[in-house]
Amino acid sequence: MEKIKVGVIGCGGIANGKHMPSIKSLGDVEIVAFCDIIKEKAEESKKNFGTEDAKVYTDYKELLKDDSIVAVHVCTPNRSHSFITVDALHAGKHVICEKPMAINTAEAKKMVDAAKETGKILTIGYQNRYRTDSAYLKRACENDDLGEIYYAKALALRRRAVPTWGVFLNEYEQGGGPLIDIGTHALDLTLWTMDNYKPKYCVGTSYHKFRYQTQTGNACGDWNPDEFTVEDSAFGFIVMENGATISLESAWALNTLEVREAQTLICGTKGGADMLDGLRFNSVEGNRQVVKNIDLSTGAVAYYSGFSGGSDGEREAYQWIQSIIDDKDPCVLPEQAYCVTQILEGIYESAKTGDIVFLNK
Repeated sequence: MEKIKVGVIGCGGIANGKHMPSIKSLGDVEIVAFCDIIKEKAEESKKNFGTEDAKVYTDYKELLKDDSIVAVHVCTPNRSHSFITVDALHAGKHVICEKPMAINTAEAKKMVDAAKETGKILTIGYQNRYRTDSAYLKRACENDDLGEIYYAKALALRRRAVPTWGVFLNEYEQGGGPLIDIGTHALDLTLWTMDNYKPKYCVGTSYHKFRYQTQTGNACGDWNPDEFTVEDSAFGFIVMENGATISLESAWALNTLEVREAQTLICGTKGGADMLDGLRFNSVEGNRQVVKNIDLSTGAVAYYSGFSGGSDGEREAYQWIQSIIDDKDPCVLPEQAYCVTQILEGIYESAKTGDIVFLNK
């Protein structure tokens, strides 16, 4: 079979750290085009991950003119996710766009509509679904091991790990701070395990408490207060149409020892599960309270057929490419990512107005 030709738009940290090495690990794919507004970045990525005759661009529209390219990875700042993705879909390319889907619901809807109009595959880079603990928990939920799930926590908490590179601190480019950056992963993981994408309303708060602190203790180095325009923490409470509730906690900087990265806690009528100390399940058996710690070291869960090894990013890349080869739905559907964006936007709006925000009106 002829190798699938891929183009990468945006050659920054997430592209070099996840997308390109993961694609290169697959035998039936090759990266033939690289685009970045800084030409040197694209050239360096070509050197490390591209074919010998790969092309380098500074204008993504020129890359999209290459009819040999089957799929595109959009790895640019959040603000440009939507219009680049829409253009790529209309150019006849399948698209995987890095999370978050877009900076707001209106932009995300354009992406969903474009995928429907063109018939091309669109997915979003929520790679935490491909972790072994996530796959195990998802299978347990599908098997109804926990019963009706009516409460959950989506957790993305850092004590002091504000990303000080790139445009992470730029609200215009990113649309927000930890809520849209890491909270989006935790929320996606929670909605996916619950299999509930019908939010009713939400309320939220966001805080800017650490911008001008000089003793930062930040793992990523001191931040520039003039550049730190996004929140340092944000919290939301979401009520779904069926009455289920979700508490979302996100922070880059928070005085807490409860550090959590893309974790979920879910409670059902038959039992509960969390990722707070490895993957744990709790229930009542023989009239006694029982806790089961799952040993995930002995092998990967066969939730994704055909590929069980490798990193989360490699599993994501494999499933993404297989969806193109087999012409089937990807693991992360655009409608699911749209729901995540909808909730995040609602939390930001509620934080600004102090009001409850009704969704799906």
